[in-house]
Amino acid sequence: MELLANPKNLKKAAEYLSKNDTALTPIITRAGIATITPHKNYYQELVESIVSQQLSVKAAATILKRFLALFPGTDFPTPDQILTKDIEDFRGVGLSRQKGSYIQDLALKVIEGSVKFNHLDVRTNDEIVAELTQIKGVGVWTVHMFLIFCMGRLDVLPTGDLGIKNGIQKLYGFDHSPSAEDMQNIAAANNWHPYESVASWYVWHSLDNKPAL
Repeated sequence: MELLANPKNLKKAAEYLSKNDTALTPIITRAGIATITPHKNYYQELVESIVSQQLSVKAAATILKRFLALFPGTDFPTPDQILTKDIEDFRGVGLSRQKGSYIQDLALKVIEGSVKFNHLDVRTNDEIVAELTQIKGVGVWTVHMFLIFCMGRLDVLPTGDLGIKNGIQKLYGFDHSPSAEDMQNIAAANNWHPYESVASWYVWHSLDNKPAL
């Protein structure tokens, strides 16, 4: 049974991590309970993730607003609606040709049924990573963010995230950018399990930063 983000579990996570990791204790005291609010809009989350990749939060929000304006009268475009547009439409609102093709590929896979979301809740993290990274433009980092902030999984350690690397380097005294193995060792040594996602949230907070979704 997966631990999921809710007020009770996030409070338990804060108390547990504060007792087990002295580097995180002052951050937890300052930040309070982590704000992770999962939702079920899995398709929308992946489209928005593709739009936002390698952009600042501000730039991503601007381009997403322009993207949505291509589909008046709807809160968020369906896969069928996305396929009514061509790449030049997407380029016109600031998306790269590559991102436009990724969004169309996702829409097509959803329509064809090769990408489904109704079974993800019973899959393991590794199974979800393996499945969703088959979508063009969706890598491991994107799926880790999806698992944490969309599905609310509490046991995800996003070893490919630059913010986590920088935060761990500063908090735990590395003289180099920590490798994935270094990060896993820190998590194990400080007993982060089963709350690796929440520990990561506090590491981000230590930089006064947020993941670039």
